Amino acid sequence: MNHTPSAAAPERPTPGLARPTTADGPASRFSKGSAAAVLVCWLLVVFDGYDLIVYGTVQSSLISGTGWGLNKATAGTIGSMAFVGMMIGAIFAGRMADSWGRRRTILGCAIVFSIFTILCAFAPSAPVFGVLRLLAGIGLGGLVPSANALVAELVTPKWRSTVATLMMSGVPIGGSIAALVGIQLIPAFGWQSMFLVAVLALMVVVPLGLKYLPETLAPVSAAGSAPGEAAHKASSPGHLIKKPAGFSSLLRAPYLGVSVLFAVATIATLFAWYGLGTWLPNLMQLAGYNLGSALTFALALNLGAVAGSVITAWAGTRFGPIPTAIAAAAVAAGALVVLVTGPPVTIVYLMLVLAGVGTHGTQCLIIAAVASHYPGHLRGTALGWALGTGRIGAVAAPQIGGLLLAAGLGVNSNFLAFAGAAAIAAVLLAAVGLKLKSKLSTSPSLTSTGASNV
Repeated sequence: MNHTPSAAAPERPTPGLARPTTADGPASRFSKGSAAAVLVCWLLVVFDGYDLIVYGTVQSSLISGTGWGLNKATAGTIGSMAFVGMMIGAIFAGRMADSWGRRRTILGCAIVFSIFTILCAFAPSAPVFGVLRLLAGIGLGGLVPSANALVAELVTPKWRSTVATLMMSGVPIGGSIAALVGIQLIPAFGWQSMFLVAVLALMVVVPLGLKYLPETLAPVSAAGSAPGEAAHKASSPGHLIKKPAGFSSLLRAPYLGVSVLFAVATIATLFAWYGLGTWLPNLMQLAGYNLGSALTFALALNLGAVAGSVITAWAGTRFGPIPTAIAAAAVAAGALVVLVTGPPVTIVYLMLVLAGVGTHGTQCLIIAAVASHYPGHLRGTALGWALGTGRIGAVAAPQIGGLLLAAGLGVNSNFLAFAGAAAIAAVLLAAVGLKLKSKLSTSPSLTSTGASNV
């Protein structure tokens, strides 16, 4: 990890790398190196989004064309395996990023998910495929909180919400790529070809990360201090006192209530988002559409999520991430309820776009709020906590969706379940907003930690 240099002995920045910063002291301007690092993180998030949709695109092929004996319920169980891995990865990688450094954790996670996703193409049976998906999920789950922690430290607090939200546009863009590629690749080369796309991450994006990703984590902790004070502490041997980090710090005052609410709101949001991402192509086929049409519905969902990333980035900066997240979750819930009424196909496309805007937009805004609320030495851990526990929703959604279908409750049961989750997320985020507002009114000094940006 890079130590913050003293003013008397400035360190010459490494060519091609963004200047390292303390966890709460980003550079005063957004350099070319910082932009390159953010772009690499965004490209890695694109692969996270690709992985979300790729299983949904091959699910029908796995059920009908592999001879593995899969049905809707067992296919849902396998779909959940990647999310179990993502839960494990998000929880522990966020903590690792705060201890070992953002750069190492991001690159390690990228290598893990790339290798095990590629191996999925060669799986000889359903159990092996499920284990490989779980192992790939560990890398994917660890990547997002670590990348968001790094990006939050490369931009000024004013732009943290906007950049975090825009970076997460990589998730639906990756999902859109999976849907588009699947229309062409699956009929021509089989389902296995969809997993070989991860070769690009391993051979192209990881080397870019080695070149452009800096280490931003301060080795000593002056998190929450003014930049001048942080530099003084970092350069004074008598002040190398490390602030406590880890989950125990999140789960006690003054963070306990907000940490729990963020986690449960993320569970509900990811239930809706990953449930739709996993089951939508199959649901639309069950509703009578062919595979190509079903994948265009998945494309509409993901294009809506891309648009949602831009819209919520603007609205989150203008109105605050929490109020905007509440509105986004409510939009998603309303759109999914409309689908239950059996509207014309044009309205179906529109509602799926709005569902994409709402579900993914809500998750982007939660990430932005978490990154702004917690001090630098807890930022990676807090993001890992929210996204890691939130993966409970991602794990449950494919399984519950499959069980509802296996029970004969029909396509609408899935849409109602996902709509209910989005509505619950809106209520929980309203509680977060009230709690943060109460905290600010009783402790104005907390605004210095970033809570005022929430």
